[in-house]
Amino acid sequence: MFKIGIVGTGAIGKEIARAIDDGTVPAELVAIWDRQVGEAEEFAASLKQKPKVLPLKELVKECYIVVEAASQAAVREVAVAALTNSKNVMIMSVGALSDKKLLDEIEKLAREHHCHIYVPSGAIGGLDAVKSASIKHIDCVTITTRKPAKGLKGAPFVVRNNLDLDKFTKPTEIFSGPAAVAIKEFPANVNVAASLSLVGVGFERTIVKVVVDPTISRNIHEIHVRGDFGDFHAKIENVPSDTNPKTSFLAALSAIATLKQVCEPLKIGT
Repeated sequence: MFKIGIVGTGAIGKEIARAIDDGTVPAELVAIWDRQVGEAEEFAASLKQKPKVLPLKELVKECYIVVEAASQAAVREVAVAALTNSKNVMIMSVGALSDKKLLDEIEKLAREHHCHIYVPSGAIGGLDAVKSASIKHIDCVTITTRKPAKGLKGAPFVVRNNLDLDKFTKPTEIFSGPAAVAIKEFPANVNVAASLSLVGVGFERTIVKVVVDPTISRNIHEIHVRGDFGDFHAKIENVPSDTNPKTSFLAALSAIATLKQVCEPLKIGT
C-alpha cells in the first residue's frame, strides 16, 4: 500500500487526509506537517490512521508520495525535499510553477531521481482536452474567473489598488492580463490558470480575466481555447470550500482523484 505524507493541514490538506483515512484513496496516511504544530497534532489525533506529525525532513523519508497543500511559498522547499529523497510529490499550489527557474529545477530533480511531479486539475475541467489540443497549434487560451467579493478579499491586486469589493453592485472585471501576472496578483484565487498554462500555451500567452460578481455565491471559471483542433468552451460553477471561500471544494476533490489514480492500476484520461 502506498504511503502518503501531507504538508499543510488547511482546508484542502484536511480534505485529502480524510479521504485517505476513510479508504477513498487506497493508501496509508503515515505523516502530516503544518507550521501550526498543535493544530496538526489535534487533527492527526482525530483520524483513524493516527499519522505522525513530523517536520518535512523526516516526513519525506516515510512516504512514497508527498502532498504539498500549504502555499506557493512552500512549494520549492517541499518539492526539493521530496525529489532529492527520490520521492514523488503532488503540488496543489501550482501557481508557484509560473517561476520557470523553479519549474526547471524540480523537473531536473525528478528526472535525476526517477520520480514524478503530479499536478491535479484543480477547480476546472477540460485540461485533458487542452493537453490534447496542445499537440498541434493553439491560437489562444482565455480563462475568466468570477467570484463573490469574499472570495477575492486580501488579494495583492485588491489591496494595492484599495478596492472596496463590497461596493460593487454588478459584475465587474477588475483584472485582465497574462497568467504570469495574474498568479502573483491573485495567488489564492487563480491557481487554475497555472494548471491551464502548463498544459496549453504557457504563462505569458494564457489570458486571465478576474470578475467580482455580487450576484453569485459560487466560484465560476469559464475557459475558451481555439486552435487547429477547433474551438473549446467550458464553464464550471464551483461550491466554495466551507472553511476557505477563496478556494473551491472541487480543488480538494481533484487532488483526491489524482491520488486515487496514482494508487490504482487503471489510468483513465489524457
